[in-house]
Amino acid sequence: MALVVLAACDTPVGTAVARESARAVVNDVVETRFPGVPITPVTDCIIDNASGSEIVSIAADAVARTPSPETVQLVIDIARRPDTIQCFVEDAGPLVLPRILAGAV
Repeated sequence: MALVVLAACDTPVGTAVARESARAVVNDVVETRFPGVPITPVTDCIIDNASGSEIVSIAADAVARTPSPETVQLVIDIARRPDTIQCFVEDAGPLVLPRILAGAV
């Protein structure tokens, strides 16, 4: 609960805590839903293209240690965004797109 309160604070520390907590959750979703893709650049693209409220929502699942179905869907939705897809091409390489799109179904 303290994580969510801190993450909700509009401070550099709160933002950093929320992003790192969300990163752990997104890593889990990427590893499970998009096997074989490079986790770090894909996760970075998803985190970088999520809104602040989406980051906080995803980070809330860090406490449970297992992403909820809603969080998994949110990560997939963010992965489908044009800016996120462009980031995948630039940072993870175009060969990851078929794997990501197949896992996003």
